[in-house]
Amino acid sequence: MSDRSNGYEAIADDFIRARRSSIGPSVVRAWSKRLAPGASILDIGCGSGVPISQCLIEEGFELHGLDASATLIKRFRERFPSVPVECSPAEDSSFFDRAFDAVVAWGLMFLLPAETQIIVIGRVAHALNTGGHFLFTCPSEVCSWTDGMTGLLSVSLGYHAYERQLAAHGLILSGNDRDEGENFYYFAEKR
Repeated sequence: MSDRSNGYEAIADDFIRARRSSIGPSVVRAWSKRLAPGASILDIGCGSGVPISQCLIEEGFELHGLDASATLIKRFRERFPSVPVECSPAEDSSFFDRAFDAVVAWGLMFLLPAETQIIVIGRVAHALNTGGHFLFTCPSEVCSWTDGMTGLLSVSLGYHAYERQLAAHGLILSGNDRDEGENFYYFAEKR
């Protein structure tokens, strides 16, 4: 049986120790100002919840979390026991059988094979309410590299391919940003 967490179950404790809480929240917090107070957000690839889920919870949003690593989900539940969370790969999840006002996939998309990324974009589009927002991180360049934590292949389809895939699924690219760690952000809306 293959590792559905793309290598992150095996290195979960190392990942938790290495994850810098100062990288990401400022851009995510600024993006979240587009949302109504208390909006529902699905955090795909939520990990242990720090720092992205934590930031969104602190901003008062109704959060649901999803991650394929059982260890990271366990740590998430320890930190945020009242937040619904599911241990499942994004491409297989039912996304809690509901729609959301926003979906965040911080640090996840490039870990997935190219064809799986396209599946996830389609599933996110389906799970968003009309007017909903999607944030994900991935390099703007077409590239591949070895993930520094897992040693597995990471892939970016590149800006224009993501723009096309978003549009093919009814999502309009509405902006971009970079954070302190040079992570590139895609902001999309469902019209």
